[in-house]
Amino acid sequence: MSKNVIFLSTYPPRACGIATFTADLVKNLGDKFPSNNYKIAAINDENYKYGKDIWSTLDQFDRKAYVHLANLINNSNMDLVVIEHEYGIYGGDCGEYLLDFINSLKIPFIATFHTILSKPNKKQRDILKILGSKSKKIITMGENSIKILNQVYNIPENKIIVIPHGVPDIIVEGKELLKEKLGYENRSVISTFGLLSSGKGIEYSIEAISQVVKTHPEVLYLILGQTHPCIKRTEGESYRNNLQDLVSKLNIKDNVKFVNKYLTKKEIVQYLTLSDIYMTPYLASEQAVSGTLAYAAGYGKVIVSTPYRYAEEMLKDNRGMLAKFKDSTSLAQAITYLLDNPIARKNMEKNMFELGRKMKWPYVAKQYENLFLNIIKANKIAKQVV
Repeated sequence: MSKNVIFLSTYPPRACGIATFTADLVKNLGDKFPSNNYKIAAINDENYKYGKDIWSTLDQFDRKAYVHLANLINNSNMDLVVIEHEYGIYGGDCGEYLLDFINSLKIPFIATFHTILSKPNKKQRDILKILGSKSKKIITMGENSIKILNQVYNIPENKIIVIPHGVPDIIVEGKELLKEKLGYENRSVISTFGLLSSGKGIEYSIEAISQVVKTHPEVLYLILGQTHPCIKRTEGESYRNNLQDLVSKLNIKDNVKFVNKYLTKKEIVQYLTLSDIYMTPYLASEQAVSGTLAYAAGYGKVIVSTPYRYAEEMLKDNRGMLAKFKDSTSLAQAITYLLDNPIARKNMEKNMFELGRKMKWPYVAKQYENLFLNIIKANKIAKQVV
């Protein structure tokens, strides 16, 4: 049975983690299930030059546009809408304009929740409760969110589906060869990647590295990625400049390298492959998913992280080490332990690899496809009964 599915999401070239996620999902669905029709309704905060898979665009800040888009979809051959939900990508207070869209929609929809707060404000809670009540299913990327969705947002557990964050399935050269190519041979490489912003806590990582180098002078910390475009518009490069000043002040210029560019997926996989340890020093305990940590997990990396919700879930069962929030000494102790104990590190890598191989996009796309099929079938049967 061929299907027509439309995704409401940000989309490349908009530099945004959800845009990348949706593009990856749609590409892998198209590769694996070419008889189906997958389209995009792209959310704009400015004008972008899109490719042919864009069916329509939505002006994030124009409330009337949400009803207009719903009506366009209602009058099309679409069978299902997939809403990628993040508070900051929709217009209105906490993204409330999205409710105008779903209230006008006459075909089934499902929603993937990229942020799930355990202590939301009233507006944030109301939006997710309405999405949860009107959707056919809610997708979350971690088991950690099921209880919160149920208890805080009144979404019944049988409506919640857990599908892991997908990871690219790209083959690259081996670790030592990649290190040699970039001039990193004989270095213990630690990396962090993603769009740079102050909430990432990179200053604590840098302070941790300044402690680690006392016993491991060979350490090289790679800070990979450009500054988040929204941050760059409002604050310029002030955060990156502060980090670079901190590196100079701590006298560790030989141990920290900034790669200031938007990385291709292949480049991300290459950097992950050559890394000995991956680190996420994030500051917010609420974070229900991290695409960058998911990528590292997918490639079997040993991970040092602060204990936000997604990290706690991914790193349990001896798959990495958790450090305290805003505590560079705690991060440094975890890194030093892993560098001093290669056998323990190998065991963690092996455990993470076992989990990570089930996160590659071909596996993940199949789970989405099965979900789409079941919902569209059930909707067609319901229509026949009526």
